[in-house]
Amino acid sequence: MMGSKPIPKSDKELQPYNMAVAGHDGTMCDSQGELFIKPCTDQELRFYKTANESHQAFADLMPVFMGELALNDTTDVNDIDEQLPAVSSMIPTETKAKVIKQAKEQAAEAAAPHPASSDEKGWEEKAKSKKIKTNKSVVLENSAYGYTRPNIMDAKLGKRLWADDAPQAKKIKFDEVSAETTSGSHGFRIAGMRVYKGDTDPGKLDAMGYKVYDKNYGRNVVKGHNLLEAMRKFIFNPQAGIDEELGKIIAGLFLNDLRRIEEVLASEESRMYSASLLFTFEGDGNALRAALDQTRADMSAEQYKKEDGPYTPGLSASRVDSGIEMDDEGQMVFPINAAMSQNMILANLAQTPGSQDMEFSADSDGESSNGDIPRIYSLKLIDFAHAEWTPGQGPDENSLFGVRSLIKIFEQLADD
Repeated sequence: MMGSKPIPKSDKELQPYNMAVAGHDGTMCDSQGELFIKPCTDQELRFYKTANESHQAFADLMPVFMGELALNDTTDVNDIDEQLPAVSSMIPTETKAKVIKQAKEQAAEAAAPHPASSDEKGWEEKAKSKKIKTNKSVVLENSAYGYTRPNIMDAKLGKRLWADDAPQAKKIKFDEVSAETTSGSHGFRIAGMRVYKGDTDPGKLDAMGYKVYDKNYGRNVVKGHNLLEAMRKFIFNPQAGIDEELGKIIAGLFLNDLRRIEEVLASEESRMYSASLLFTFEGDGNALRAALDQTRADMSAEQYKKEDGPYTPGLSASRVDSGIEMDDEGQMVFPINAAMSQNMILANLAQTPGSQDMEFSADSDGESSNGDIPRIYSLKLIDFAHAEWTPGQGPDENSLFGVRSLIKIFEQLADD
């Protein structure tokens, strides 16, 4: 998966990332939104590397890892070229200049005196800022790239939200948050949402037409009794053309991914605290329906070639959560460009007889042999500042608690 897609294009520039629903400041992306540069700790960077080196099934759940940037006050163009050889030739000079400017700013912040994280008062001061004091960034493929109007939800996993080395003040504070929210009752909470045309009142939408739910929504508004309804607001949205039919399709696709995530986490020995699941799907109903129609048509055409029979492209009201494509060795097959989620679309939208026997692959240049697959949805595991591999300690039941709760909710949303 590492470096599997040649990005960015030569006409892109970096800019502050404006689609985040939670997390830290300082993230940047190119103007088309394909490349995502995120300040990170050594621990998070190490987790990305080891996942891609030794835990491929886990890495397939994460955003595509393109590389790292070690940034300091002496960072120059040569440093960027050396650290990102796979994509540096396609990054224009003006883009590199913006990265260098950010490097100097981050280096200055990292060098500034600040209390140690283990200090009680120091943690409180650090908590007031959303910026990480670091000179390193992880370079990822942006999960929100390629959509017309991406709807995004950050679901923070775990009943326990603090790592073993957290200061006592942080443990107390986070335990209070857990006890007062669905983190405690369901093992996850909504950390933020962006929903295209998510309100009938235009005054409640931002400049891009989104209803934005910040962290206070998941902390103060969403409780156990209205959690299902809150999740419905994310997916089912008549104002944007997401009716019951389309909503159930999306819910079914997310449900498949959640079941796969449960399977992988149950097979790994790791611990993650305050990691999240990032749900993304096409929020414009017309664009979503067109993407689904195109995918169905591409699949039907492929089946038509195999069976030399008629086909009818278009949406169907039949169930779409029928299974996951596996290869002869029992492993999931992931197209290079789109990883797990798009392969599941191919499996889930195949409704013609014998479609389970169809094979889908990607050519060496990253292009699907079945044509360009439109972006429909994505589900990625993110935020690994407090994540590590823990051999001999068994699965991460803290995170699995939240995943299993989400599975139950999406079963209801999809009428499974």
